[in-house]
Amino acid sequence: MRSLLDLPVSLERHSPVPLSSQLAGWLRRAMLAGTLAAGERLPSSRGLAAQLAVSRTVVTEAYQQLYAEGWLEGRHGSGTFVAALEEAADRTGLPPSAPAPARTPVPAASPRTSEGIDLRPGRPWVRDYDDAAWKRAWRRAADLPPGDSPDPYGLPRLRELLAGHLRRARAVAVGPENILVTRGTGNGLDLCALALLGAGTRAGVEDPGYHVARTVFAARGAEVVPCPVDEDGVVVDGLPGDLRLLYTTPAHQYPLGGRLPIPRRERLLAWARRSGAMIVEDDYDAEFRYDVGPLPALYGLDPSRVVLLGTLSKTLAPDVGVGWLVGPPELVDRIAALRLAVADRTSGPVQQAVATLLERGDLDRHLRRMRLEYARRRAAVVEILGPVCRLRGDTAGLHVLAELPHDAIGRVVERAAERGVLLDVPERHWHTPGAPLGLVIGYGSASLPDVRRACHVLAELIRTS
Repeated sequence: MRSLLDLPVSLERHSPVPLSSQLAGWLRRAMLAGTLAAGERLPSSRGLAAQLAVSRTVVTEAYQQLYAEGWLEGRHGSGTFVAALEEAADRTGLPPSAPAPARTPVPAASPRTSEGIDLRPGRPWVRDYDDAAWKRAWRRAADLPPGDSPDPYGLPRLRELLAGHLRRARAVAVGPENILVTRGTGNGLDLCALALLGAGTRAGVEDPGYHVARTVFAARGAEVVPCPVDEDGVVVDGLPGDLRLLYTTPAHQYPLGGRLPIPRRERLLAWARRSGAMIVEDDYDAEFRYDVGPLPALYGLDPSRVVLLGTLSKTLAPDVGVGWLVGPPELVDRIAALRLAVADRTSGPVQQAVATLLERGDLDRHLRRMRLEYARRRAAVVEILGPVCRLRGDTAGLHVLAELPHDAIGRVVERAAERGVLLDVPERHWHTPGAPLGLVIGYGSASLPDVRRACHVLAELIRTS
């Protein structure tokens, strides 16, 4: 086995960046560059610690972070290996010698739409998945008889499994009594609005932010109040004291990409306690981080003031239509009763299939694969567009914000469409007219080669705009 000291591992002992983070970053860059190839075995934590003259904890923490991101995989009794991509080498950039995946994915269709390469945000990669696991989950669902009275809380089995998933993935200590199974984030938002809002109430939304939240709250009769955000997330100072509810995306602010720091999270919760408002936390993009591990969910800091919303739309596919709402049991009970009254439900067979994916670990394995996939696409975006414009939010999620002069945005969108690159209309993210400061570029639904091609087109257009 090759020693990593044969490669230029460089750790700065006097840097404020922890040694474990430095090592994880070096390994990540080496894997992106192909210096460490897919399938290559890494030294044991004890052996690498001795080689680098650091404590074993440094190496263990670095490996654990890369395991969580999907860069590494363990093989029982064999050691730690660089994870293999699941697509063919000519589409992923893997060297020809990389070993073939052990699974049989569904063949990928062309990632292009009929009009061009789609770089609009909010669209995950759904063309490759574990066909055997998917069919097994649906066979299991088909073996169970259909229910005659849908449970407004969701299937008890799935709620138990989701509680375990949230404890592992988001450090949220909940039981099934805290969980209601939804059809996704939009459905969860509507259920919160149904329970907490009404005519004459005021609901805060991030500006810029998720336009669906504005639409849902307004449809339930609330006055929508835009709340400014900065590079870290929602600005707490100056939040109105008469809001009934505040919608926020602290894990990866949409669309600016900020990550709400702990001190501001604490101030936000203090504001909620003073004002009596409920915070609706959309756990948007918490699954996909490329620099450090995700912060624990805001819900865990004060479960009495926060409702946590999650979904499988990015992890698996939007068409699955399963998400979750986590809150205090009394609020969950109230929402379930209201849901029953309006005949809202989540498909039972779909819940059974998702439960099987969770129970067998198939969903976790898919998530690890997709972290690696998206990390490579994100790296391509940063490599190509970083030199021509400032990028925000590039450390997580499936999109970046490319800052551009206001008068250049429309020209770039129009000329990109002429070159076969589809971009988002930035105005829809801002409540305030005329406020857009750049393009929200999604890299989830296009293949790595197409992301590269599209970004080269954008880089040229930005230089000449």
